[in-house]
Order: sequence, then structure tokens, then C-alpha cells
Amino acid sequence: MEASAIVRTVRERAAELLASGRVDLVIGFEQGSMPMRAAPCFVSDADGTDRLVWNSFCGVNLARFLRGRHGRIAVVAKACDTRALVELIKENQLCRTDMVVIGVPCAGMVDSAAVEEITGHAGITGVEEADGRLLLTAGGSPVSLPREDVLCRSCRRCSTRNPVICDIAVGERAPEPEIPGFLDVDQFAALPSEERRTRIEAEMKRCIRCNACRNVCPMCYCVRCFADDAFPQWVGRGGDPGSVMSFHLVRALHLAGRCVECGACERACPTGVDLGILNRRMSADVYRHFGYRPGMAPEIPSPLSTFSPGDPEDFMLEPDRGRSCGCGG
Repeated sequence: MEASAIVRTVRERAAELLASGRVDLVIGFEQGSMPMRAAPCFVSDADGTDRLVWNSFCGVNLARFLRGRHGRIAVVAKACDTRALVELIKENQLCRTDMVVIGVPCAGMVDSAAVEEITGHAGITGVEEADGRLLLTAGGSPVSLPREDVLCRSCRRCSTRNPVICDIAVGERAPEPEIPGFLDVDQFAALPSEERRTRIEAEMKRCIRCNACRNVCPMCYCVRCFADDAFPQWVGRGGDPGSVMSFHLVRALHLAGRCVECGACERACPTGVDLGILNRRMSADVYRHFGYRPGMAPEIPSPLSTFSPGDPEDFMLEPDRGRSCGCGG
């Protein structure tokens, strides 16, 4: 189904849900104020559904906007959005019966920054999609680019293109690409330790601690973040390298077994920090130790929220083992 047909169907289903009173609110996307931008859209009446759009720039994870809302909500969701919904349901942050998932297959989201770099920041005034290509008007001249060449990092390594949970399916199922697991993690792990350290430090130096990554992440919902605590102060508020590193390391640990690899954090980062360098390693470890991919199986609890006597950590069964810190204490 072409994008225009998907948009038409999404609008029709959303209008039906609102007109029938089945839902009180529809959360989807609308055209942003600039080309190559789509913004979250909140529609509460059937007449407003003509604002809804669907295109290659709907990268925000809409699961971020469901918590704390009252009434029954419909959400237009791609695969990674539904994975986040699944994890939030498991963590008792959302109730499955209070939502209607309008599932849309996803062929990957386009990296606007990559498009702008290729076109030399010529000032893009228009964009259309057809036959797997982006048709741009940049600097007054037409430019055509293959979508596959400008997909976001997270989308290039994504192997889940169809919603995990869905009440209303829009469009035909997308073919699931055969991507070899965590090849990027293995390649990075094979580098010499000093090279790995240098690359991580280089990425962290680009961080300006704006918290955009935290603010768009559907799984970062703590009322008070550790990074905002002053007593005790876990991390500094400035750009001190130690504080920056601590912030990202602790955040990666908090997302272990929970990160749905939607890439929202990377797209939101104004300086282009490759946050997957840490988060993907955590995802790989959880998968290899527990066979678990967050958001893929609604019936399976997160491995870090439960335990089993068969878990590989022997110290759980023999608490006296490993208690010494190695300094004779």
C-alpha cells in the first residue's frame, strides 16, 4: 500500500474511532512546520483527523505520549512504537485495555540530517516519496535520492518492520529484513581496547548534556531522574567529561533489557552522538544471556525484573561467593 493510501486509511479509521466514541483521543503524526519534519499530533474529534499524516519522517516514538493520560486512546504505531508499548504495559505504566493500536508497517525512517548533508544544506523546500526514492526540491533544483541510502542508523540495523501488537492493521505486512543480530556490536568488540576507548570518548565529547535523548525516550519516565539529584549529586550538570560519561553509562544500564532500539534518542541528539554504541551493547548482552529482545513477546516478563534458579549468575545461589572486594576486606 502506498503512503497516500496509508494516510487515507489512517484518517478513516481514526475518524471512525472518535465518531463512535470508542476512543477519546488519537495520537499520530501531522506535517511539521518544515519539510522532512513530522510532529506528534493529538486529535480529539473526527473533524480533525485530516491533520494526520504518515511518511518517512515519523520517527518520534509515540509511546512516549501515552503515560498519564486518562480515557481510551488510539495510537498510530510502527513496530518500535509497539515494542515500547509492550514494555510499558509490562512495567504497569500502561493498560492494554485502555488503548487501540493502529498498526502501520515501517520501511525505516529517513535521517533528515543525512539528507541535508548530501544536498549541501541547500535549503530543502519540498519533499515527495515515490518508488523507494525521495524527490526533493533543494536550492530551487530537483534532487532524487534512494531512501535506503539515507535511513537512520537504527533503521538500517532493524529487523522488525511490523507492529508487535495491533488492533487495526493498516497496509500490507512489510518483509522482515534478514539482518545478522548484533554484528555491529561484535565488530566493535573485536577492536583493540584502546581503540574502543578512544571512539567512546570521542562520542561522549560531542554530548552537550541537553537531555534530549532522555526526554524523547519512551522508557525514561522516572519522575525524578538520577541526573537531576543534588543530594547526593550523582553527576555534574555541566559538560565535564567524567559527568557526561557517567550520565550515559548509568542511563545505558537503566535501559538494559528495556531499550527497544527505536533510535529516537539518536535522532533527537543535536550533535549526532552515536548512543547505540552503549545501548546496543546492553541489548546484545541481555539477548545472549537471556534470549530476550524487549517488546517482542508480551507474555514474557523482562529478565531483569524477575529471576530464576537457572540464571547463570552462581552467586545468587551461593551468596558468600564473591563477597570479598579483593583487598582482604
